[in-house]
Amino acid sequence: MILKQISIFVENKPGRLAEITEIIAESNVDIHALSIADTTNFGILRIIVDNPEDAEKALKAADLTVSITSVISVTVEDKPGGLAGCLRLLADKNIPVEYAYAFVSQTTDKACVVLRIEKDFEAMQVLTEAGYTGLDIQ
Repeated sequence: MILKQISIFVENKPGRLAEITEIIAESNVDIHALSIADTTNFGILRIIVDNPEDAEKALKAADLTVSITSVISVTVEDKPGGLAGCLRLLADKNIPVEYAYAFVSQTTDKACVVLRIEKDFEAMQVLTEAGYTGLDIQ
């Protein structure tokens, strides 16, 4: 499943992440997954939400630097090797993964992996043909 991911430039200072998540909450947007990569002075917060357009609008209104990119979600078995099989399929087709993050639901034996891949449609075709499914959360 191809999803829209929101990336937000975040100053690395106390309370900034709280402020950003409050803006999203006040827009009645639900965060399903997130990842943050940081350095000493700033970070990039990447989120998957149920309504990316409303989140983007609210964040930009708050003068935040925001971009939307396509990512794919794929469910894998929540067991040793579950992710490795998915990534091996992509590697064998010479489809590079730029970055990834994952989350596990307590109500299922699957984990959801979010992958940033330039060749997202090709990657989804390869994974779908191999029996992988994506998570439809938007």
